[in-house]
Amino acid sequence: MEAVRINKYLSEAGVCSRRGADRLIEEGRVSVNGNHAFLGSVVNVGDEVRVDGNLVKSVTKKVLIAFNKPRGIVCTTADPKSKDVNIIEYINYPERIFPVGRLDKDSEGLILLSNDGDLSNKIMKARNFHEKEYEVEVDRPFDDDFLKRMSEGVPILDTITRKCTLKRTGKNSFNIILTQGLNRQIRRMCEYFGYKVVRLRRIRIMNIKLGNLKSGTYRNITDKEYAELTKGLR
Repeated sequence: MEAVRINKYLSEAGVCSRRGADRLIEEGRVSVNGNHAFLGSVVNVGDEVRVDGNLVKSVTKKVLIAFNKPRGIVCTTADPKSKDVNIIEYINYPERIFPVGRLDKDSEGLILLSNDGDLSNKIMKARNFHEKEYEVEVDRPFDDDFLKRMSEGVPILDTITRKCTLKRTGKNSFNIILTQGLNRQIRRMCEYFGYKVVRLRRIRIMNIKLGNLKSGTYRNITDKEYAELTKGLR
Protein backbone atom coordinates (compact mmCIF):
# COMPACT_ATOMS: atom_id res chain seq x y z
CA MET A 1 0.00 0.00 0.00
CA GLU A 2 1.27 3.44 -0.92
CA ALA A 3 1.08 6.25 1.63
CA VAL A 4 -2.44 7.77 1.61
CA ARG A 5 -4.19 10.56 3.44
CA ILE A 6 -6.04 9.44 6.55
CA ASN A 7 -9.49 10.40 5.26
CA LYS A 8 -8.96 8.37 2.08
CA TYR A 9 -7.69 5.41 4.11
CA LEU A 10 -10.80 5.46 6.32
CA SER A 11 -13.17 5.77 3.36
CA GLU A 12 -11.51 2.92 1.50
CA ALA A 13 -11.64 0.83 4.68
CA GLY A 14 -15.41 1.30 4.75
CA VAL A 15 -15.54 3.37 7.92
CA CYS A 16 -17.33 6.33 6.31
CA SER A 17 -17.04 8.79 3.45
CA ARG A 18 -14.03 11.13 3.25
CA ARG A 19 -16.19 13.98 4.55
CA GLY A 20 -17.33 11.77 7.40
CA ALA A 21 -13.71 10.85 8.10
CA ASP A 22 -12.80 14.53 8.36
CA ARG A 23 -15.51 14.97 10.98
CA LEU A 24 -14.23 11.98 12.98
CA ILE A 25 -10.71 13.41 12.85
CA GLU A 26 -11.87 16.84 13.97
CA GLU A 27 -13.73 15.21 16.87
CA GLY A 28 -10.46 13.55 17.98
CA ARG A 29 -11.78 10.02 17.46
CA VAL A 30 -9.03 8.84 15.09
CA SER A 31 -5.47 7.82 15.95
CA VAL A 32 -2.45 6.68 13.94
CA ASN A 33 0.11 4.62 15.84
CA GLY A 34 -1.35 5.78 19.13
CA ASN A 35 -1.27 9.50 18.31
CA HIS A 36 -4.29 11.67 17.52
CA ALA A 37 -4.68 12.09 13.77
CA PHE A 38 -5.18 15.49 12.21
CA LEU A 39 -6.58 16.62 8.87
CA GLY A 40 -3.92 15.78 6.30
CA SER A 41 -2.29 12.98 8.29
CA VAL A 42 -0.74 10.27 6.11
CA VAL A 43 -1.00 6.51 6.64
CA ASN A 44 1.94 4.33 5.59
CA VAL A 45 2.31 0.56 5.29
CA GLY A 46 2.32 -1.00 8.74
CA ASP A 47 0.67 1.96 10.48
CA GLU A 48 -2.00 1.17 13.07
CA VAL A 49 -5.16 3.21 12.56
CA ARG A 50 -7.96 3.23 15.13
CA VAL A 51 -11.37 4.89 15.36
CA ASP A 52 -12.81 5.16 18.87
CA GLY A 53 -10.10 2.72 19.91
CA ASN A 54 -11.15 0.09 17.37
CA LEU A 55 -8.56 -1.12 14.87
CA VAL A 56 -9.35 -0.26 11.24
CA LYS A 57 -8.26 -2.78 8.62
CA SER A 58 -8.09 -2.22 4.88
CA VAL A 59 -10.91 -3.65 2.78
CA THR A 60 -10.48 -6.22 0.01
CA LYS A 61 -14.12 -7.09 -0.82
CA LYS A 62 -16.23 -4.25 -2.22
CA VAL A 63 -19.85 -3.99 -1.09
CA LEU A 64 -22.66 -1.96 -2.67
CA ILE A 65 -26.27 -2.48 -1.59
CA ALA A 66 -29.61 -0.76 -2.23
CA PHE A 67 -31.78 -0.18 0.85
CA ASN A 68 -35.41 0.96 1.04
CA LYS A 69 -35.21 3.28 4.04
CA PRO A 70 -38.38 3.63 6.14
CA ARG A 71 -39.39 6.96 7.63
CA GLY A 72 -37.84 7.64 11.04
CA ILE A 73 -34.41 6.16 10.27
CA VAL A 74 -31.48 8.60 10.33
CA CYS A 75 -28.47 8.39 8.04
CA THR A 76 -25.95 10.23 10.21
CA THR A 77 -23.11 8.67 12.20
CA ALA A 78 -24.37 6.75 15.23
CA ASP A 79 -24.69 8.96 18.32
CA PRO A 80 -25.00 7.13 21.66
CA LYS A 81 -26.87 10.14 23.10
CA SER A 82 -29.51 10.11 20.35
CA LYS A 83 -32.76 8.16 20.59
CA ASP A 84 -33.04 8.01 16.78
CA VAL A 85 -32.60 4.67 15.03
CA ASN A 86 -29.42 4.79 12.94
CA ILE A 87 -29.38 3.27 9.45
CA ILE A 88 -26.27 1.17 10.15
CA GLU A 89 -27.72 -0.24 13.36
CA TYR A 90 -31.05 -0.89 11.63
CA ILE A 91 -29.56 -2.86 8.73
CA ASN A 92 -26.98 -4.66 10.90
CA TYR A 93 -24.96 -5.67 7.84
CA PRO A 94 -22.24 -8.25 8.60
CA GLU A 95 -19.48 -6.00 7.20
CA ARG A 96 -18.66 -2.35 7.86
CA ILE A 97 -20.55 -0.12 5.40
CA PHE A 98 -21.73 3.48 5.31
CA PRO A 99 -24.51 5.38 3.49
CA VAL A 100 -23.68 6.99 0.14
CA GLY A 101 -25.16 10.43 0.74
CA ARG A 102 -28.21 10.98 2.92
CA LEU A 103 -31.96 10.79 3.02
CA ASP A 104 -33.51 12.85 5.81
CA LYS A 105 -35.33 11.26 8.72
CA ASP A 106 -38.82 12.07 7.45
CA SER A 107 -38.11 10.78 3.93
CA GLU A 108 -38.14 7.21 2.68
CA GLY A 109 -36.96 5.16 -0.25
CA LEU A 110 -33.74 4.31 -2.01
CA ILE A 111 -30.34 4.89 -0.48
CA LEU A 112 -27.11 3.12 -1.39
CA LEU A 113 -24.63 1.82 1.17
CA SER A 114 -21.07 0.73 0.48
CA ASN A 115 -17.60 0.19 1.87
CA ASP A 116 -16.01 1.75 -1.23
CA GLY A 117 -15.07 5.32 -0.38
CA ASP A 118 -13.88 6.32 -3.84
CA LEU A 119 -17.06 5.05 -5.50
CA SER A 120 -19.18 6.86 -2.91
CA ASN A 121 -17.36 10.15 -3.47
CA LYS A 122 -17.87 9.95 -7.23
CA ILE A 123 -21.59 9.29 -6.82
CA MET A 124 -22.03 12.18 -4.38
CA LYS A 125 -20.06 14.85 -6.27
CA ALA A 126 -22.59 17.51 -7.25
CA ARG A 127 -20.56 18.65 -10.24
CA ASN A 128 -21.22 15.31 -11.94
CA PHE A 129 -24.94 16.08 -12.33
CA HIS A 130 -26.03 12.56 -11.38
CA GLU A 131 -29.82 12.12 -11.45
CA LYS A 132 -31.93 11.26 -8.42
CA GLU A 133 -35.69 10.80 -8.79
CA TYR A 134 -38.35 11.28 -6.12
CA GLU A 135 -42.08 10.82 -5.61
CA VAL A 136 -43.53 13.82 -3.77
CA GLU A 137 -46.91 14.49 -2.19
CA VAL A 138 -47.79 17.95 -0.84
CA ASP A 139 -50.52 19.12 1.50
CA ARG A 140 -52.88 20.62 -1.10
CA PRO A 141 -53.55 20.68 -4.85
CA PHE A 142 -51.31 22.78 -7.12
CA ASP A 143 -51.59 24.20 -10.63
CA ASP A 144 -49.27 23.72 -13.61
CA ASP A 145 -47.60 27.07 -12.93
CA PHE A 146 -46.23 25.59 -9.70
CA LEU A 147 -44.54 22.78 -11.66
CA LYS A 148 -43.12 25.24 -14.17
CA ARG A 149 -41.68 27.55 -11.53
CA MET A 150 -40.23 24.64 -9.55
CA SER A 151 -38.49 23.33 -12.69
CA GLU A 152 -36.88 26.68 -13.52
CA GLY A 153 -34.97 27.03 -10.24
CA VAL A 154 -35.91 28.17 -6.74
CA PRO A 155 -34.01 30.56 -4.43
CA ILE A 156 -33.11 28.59 -1.28
CA LEU A 157 -30.03 28.41 0.96
CA ASP A 158 -28.45 31.50 -0.64
CA THR A 159 -28.44 29.95 -4.11
CA ILE A 160 -30.75 29.12 -7.01
CA THR A 161 -31.49 25.44 -7.47
CA ARG A 162 -30.54 23.84 -10.76
CA LYS A 163 -33.21 23.41 -13.40
CA CYS A 164 -34.99 20.10 -12.91
CA THR A 165 -37.71 17.91 -14.41
CA LEU A 166 -41.17 17.53 -12.86
CA LYS A 167 -44.19 15.45 -13.88
CA ARG A 168 -47.63 15.60 -12.31
CA THR A 169 -48.84 12.26 -10.92
CA GLY A 170 -51.98 13.49 -9.10
CA LYS A 171 -53.80 16.61 -7.97
CA ASN A 172 -51.30 17.13 -5.16
CA SER A 173 -48.42 14.81 -6.17
CA PHE A 174 -45.56 14.82 -8.67
CA ASN A 175 -42.28 13.17 -9.59
CA ILE A 176 -39.11 15.27 -9.63
CA ILE A 177 -35.63 14.53 -11.01
CA LEU A 178 -32.76 16.46 -9.40
CA THR A 179 -29.07 16.66 -10.26
CA GLN A 180 -28.00 18.17 -6.94
CA GLY A 181 -28.58 17.40 -3.30
CA LEU A 182 -28.94 20.48 -1.16
CA ASN A 183 -30.04 20.03 2.44
CA ARG A 184 -33.77 19.16 2.48
CA GLN A 185 -33.90 20.59 -1.03
CA ILE A 186 -37.33 19.41 -2.20
CA ARG A 187 -38.99 20.37 1.08
CA ARG A 188 -37.43 23.85 0.95
CA MET A 189 -38.39 24.30 -2.71
CA CYS A 190 -42.02 23.44 -1.96
CA GLU A 191 -42.06 25.65 1.15
CA TYR A 192 -40.91 28.59 -0.96
CA PHE A 193 -44.20 28.37 -2.85
CA GLY A 194 -46.29 27.79 0.27
CA TYR A 195 -46.63 24.00 0.10
CA LYS A 196 -45.69 21.43 2.74
CA VAL A 197 -44.35 18.02 1.77
CA VAL A 198 -46.33 15.25 3.45
CA ARG A 199 -44.57 12.34 1.77
CA LEU A 200 -41.22 12.10 0.02
CA ARG A 201 -39.83 8.88 -1.43
CA ARG A 202 -36.68 8.46 -3.52
CA ILE A 203 -37.17 5.89 -6.26
CA ARG A 204 -33.97 6.15 -8.32
CA ILE A 205 -30.27 7.04 -8.04
CA MET A 206 -28.69 7.22 -11.50
CA ASN A 207 -29.51 3.80 -13.02
CA ILE A 208 -30.32 2.11 -9.71
CA LYS A 209 -34.09 1.83 -9.17
CA LEU A 210 -36.04 1.13 -6.00
CA GLY A 211 -38.47 -1.11 -7.86
CA ASN A 212 -40.48 -3.46 -5.64
CA LEU A 213 -37.90 -3.62 -2.84
CA LYS A 214 -39.88 -3.78 0.41
CA SER A 215 -39.52 -1.03 3.00
CA GLY A 216 -36.82 -1.86 5.56
CA THR A 217 -35.07 -4.41 3.32
CA TYR A 218 -31.97 -4.29 1.12
CA ARG A 219 -30.52 -6.09 -1.87
CA ASN A 220 -27.13 -6.40 -3.54
CA ILE A 221 -26.54 -4.33 -6.67
CA THR A 222 -26.38 -6.64 -9.69
CA ASP A 223 -23.27 -6.92 -11.87
CA LYS A 224 -25.18 -5.29 -14.74
CA GLU A 225 -26.28 -2.37 -12.54
CA TYR A 226 -22.75 -1.94 -11.19
CA ALA A 227 -21.21 -1.89 -14.67
CA GLU A 228 -23.72 0.73 -15.86
CA LEU A 229 -23.29 2.77 -12.69
CA THR A 230 -19.50 2.94 -12.87
CA LYS A 231 -19.64 3.71 -16.59
CA GLY A 232 -21.64 6.82 -15.76
CA LEU A 233 -19.17 8.03 -13.12
CA ARG A 234 -16.34 10.45 -13.82
